[in-house]
Amino acid sequence: MSKLLTREEFEALRLQSAEAMSADVELRRKVFELIVSADRYYWIHQTSWFGEPVLQLAQDMFALQEIVFKTRPKFIIELGVAWGGSLLFYSTLMEGLGGGHIVGVDTYIPEHVKQKLNSFGKISDRIALIKGSSTDETTFGLVKSLVGDTREVLVILDSFHTHDHVLKELRLYSQLIGVGHYLVCCDTHVEHIPEIVENRPRPWGLGNNPKTARDAFLKENGRFEVDQVLENKLLMTLHPGGYLRCCKE
Repeated sequence: MSKLLTREEFEALRLQSAEAMSADVELRRKVFELIVSADRYYWIHQTSWFGEPVLQLAQDMFALQEIVFKTRPKFIIELGVAWGGSLLFYSTLMEGLGGGHIVGVDTYIPEHVKQKLNSFGKISDRIALIKGSSTDETTFGLVKSLVGDTREVLVILDSFHTHDHVLKELRLYSQLIGVGHYLVCCDTHVEHIPEIVENRPRPWGLGNNPKTARDAFLKENGRFEVDQVLENKLLMTLHPGGYLRCCKE
């Protein structure tokens, strides 16, 4: 009978295996090919939470769950609402952990989405919606007024993915985040696999996307670093290099 590992041994094995997996160039190439192929069938549209679509890979949602559990933010701010499934996901986590509130920002929030988001009792009570451009000073001011003085904030950038727009978001919303908390720059994979955009034409692509914005941001802002330990274990992610942790004031 094989010996059951201690928790410490198991965690060491996980870290070692994740590092080796992340370094496997051929495996990562295959994963990129899978993401491109599956995108032709709108794979990322297939995940739901409480019946509402979540336009993310389940693996990335689990990574966000780990961040929320570890950091216990008082606010989660998501730029880009879509169908609202991800807002419900974060609010469910907050309800279970006894955490704070969720703020969703978008230029277009249809009435039927609002109605759905308001139909889940205590989970819905944690969600606030702001209609407006995420980079507009008025919108940012409204977000800041909700957050108040706390720096225990998680921000997820998942709205308009051009370089200029995402860089503005990074510069603005990074101000809200304190040491140990996260700024997640979504869809950095576009730089690695721009074929994704060919399936659903967008004004972003190779050289003009969240990754290029993230690179520019990290060069000018020394407060954030990529959480490589978290990323090593994901393998299948739409946000490579996008999980940014605040490491200094």
